[in-house]
Amino acid sequence: MANSGNDFARCLLIAGLGNPGAEYSATRHNMGFMALDRLTARLPKQFEAVHGCSSHYLRGTYAGRTLLLQKPETYMNLSGDAVSALMRREGILPEEIVVVYDDMDLPLGRIRIRKNGSSGGHNGIKSIIERLGTESFPRMRIGIGHGKNGRGGADFVLSAFTVEEQKICEKVLDAAADALILLLRRGCSAAMNVYNSQDFSGELSEAEKEQASEPETV
Repeated sequence: MANSGNDFARCLLIAGLGNPGAEYSATRHNMGFMALDRLTARLPKQFEAVHGCSSHYLRGTYAGRTLLLQKPETYMNLSGDAVSALMRREGILPEEIVVVYDDMDLPLGRIRIRKNGSSGGHNGIKSIIERLGTESFPRMRIGIGHGKNGRGGADFVLSAFTVEEQKICEKVLDAAADALILLLRRGCSAAMNVYNSQDFSGELSEAEKEQASEPETV
C-alpha cells in the first residue's frame, strides 16, 4: 500500500524533459531524460512501454499506485503539449505530476525539489505552465551551471559535458533517481529535506580532477 503520509495517493506521472534524437542524448538539456532512464533502471521490470500523446512512456504500478514515466517526443519548447495530452488521457491532476529538468541557475552537482514555482526561464516548464494554466505542480531541477563567464544559451545547453563534469553528472543522476524513489514512497517533503541541501560536485577525488576536461564526442 502507498505510504499514508505521501503526497501522491492515487497516481503519479513523472515527466523527464529533453529533446528527442541521438544528437541530443548526452547534452545538458537532456538531464530530464537521463534522470528518467536512471530511475527506470531501479524500478521493477513489469512496466509496459507505450507510444502515444506525442511521447514514449512506461506504465505500471509502484508503491501502491499507478506510475507513468514520460519522455515527450516534442522538442523542449512544446513539452506542455505532450504532458498535458497524457494527463487528459489518464485523468491526472497537476498535483499528481513531477517534472524533471535541467536548470542553468543551479550549479552542476545540485538538485532542487519544489512543489510549485515559476518557469525560471526554462522553455519546457514555461510550455507546461501555459498548457496546464497553473504553476502548482511538483518539479525536480537538476543543475547544469552556466557557460563560460556565467553565460548560457542554446550552444551551452545543447553541448556535451566535459570528462570531469561527466563524473559529477553520474553522481547527480544516481542521486536524482534515489530522490525520486524517496518521493514515490514518502512524498515531496521527505525528498526535499534529504536532497535539496546536498552538493555532489565536491565528491571527486584529486585523481579524477586531474583528468582531461575536453568535451566527450556524442
